[in-house]
Amino acid sequence: MYQSPTVVLARFLTEVIRRNMTNFRLFGPDETASNKLDGVYEASGKRWIAQTKPEDSDGGALSPDGRVMEMLSEHTLEGWFEGYVLTGRHGLFATYEAFVHVIDSMFNQHAKWLEKSKKDLDWRAPVPSINLLITSLVWRQDHNGFTHQDPGFLDVVTNKSPDVVRIYLPPDANCLLSVADHCLRSRDYVNVIVADKQPHLQYLSMREAIIHCTKGIGIWDWASTDACAEPDVVMACAGDIATMESLAAVRILKQHFKDLKIRFVNVVDLFRLLPDTDHPHGLSHRDFDSIFTRDKPVIFNFHSYGSLVHKLTYNRTNHENIHVHGYREKGNINTPFELAIINEVDRYTLSIDVIDRVPRLADSGAHTKNWLKEQIIESIRHAHEEGIDCDEIREWTWDD
Repeated sequence: MYQSPTVVLARFLTEVIRRNMTNFRLFGPDETASNKLDGVYEASGKRWIAQTKPEDSDGGALSPDGRVMEMLSEHTLEGWFEGYVLTGRHGLFATYEAFVHVIDSMFNQHAKWLEKSKKDLDWRAPVPSINLLITSLVWRQDHNGFTHQDPGFLDVVTNKSPDVVRIYLPPDANCLLSVADHCLRSRDYVNVIVADKQPHLQYLSMREAIIHCTKGIGIWDWASTDACAEPDVVMACAGDIATMESLAAVRILKQHFKDLKIRFVNVVDLFRLLPDTDHPHGLSHRDFDSIFTRDKPVIFNFHSYGSLVHKLTYNRTNHENIHVHGYREKGNINTPFELAIINEVDRYTLSIDVIDRVPRLADSGAHTKNWLKEQIIESIRHAHEEGIDCDEIREWTWDD
């Protein structure tokens, strides 16, 4: 089933606003409707203290008491938000992924302030967290194009103190709900949530999502074929499109290599990749090795720039066998699947990488590899001639 994660989140935020009409605000640079969060208008309209005209409503009622703070000025919104939480009140700031960089320096300074106030100023009371929802993501910019393709804010966040920053990449709507609930309840952090507004597949029930997000990382048994045995390859992923393409690659590999032992790993909490000595959410080396193995190829499909995964895992036992696919700064006004192909995060390229990395497939996989390359060529041709991805790609589901 396909559904927009942010549409689902808006239903949750609507109830949050209704129950917290004096201590919760939603911030955003005039993109509440664009980011498909306009469902919150059922609870409250936009804050508005100027003269109004009929065209000003833009789908949301205007009110001097509105809980939705909109202005096309990310740095002003971030300033409002920081001041708001310092009074003990709560909120969420939703913005386009490519333009969250506008507040890079403001994020840096707030994170530094949090780090010092938590450690050195014991007289300061904990304050509600800054919660940043990064949406309108790189992989679904079919109309805006290259200017709207920049997932690099995550690199900025990972440079700050591990005591105050968190990054979550929920793979579906239920996981987004679980993560959002956790973040809104937290204090003294900057929580960064990466979730798209376009329709995406739903993989986990609400109960499964809560368990998975609580762990932060997990093996999806239903997508794996190693059956608790030593795998031939680990297919890992973090991010919505990255997860779907990795799952699609598993489907292809299962069809062509029925005895291939695949372990499927999904990462929600990005800092689980760090050692527990470097971050409170990090995994011990023993736990990391038990998931990713000590010597098997790991094909890691990542939402953002691939170098970030290498940065987080550089001192792991099996780092030399971790092969990361991520955004490669290649894009235009592409169809979603063409964009995936040219950045090598698509199902066909991932499948080819598995064939190349698993020694026993080097010869037996030649025909399949040839077929995969043909699929890449055909997919690009279809995108260029039709202006849309083929039905098989657009309507793909996991139905094993």
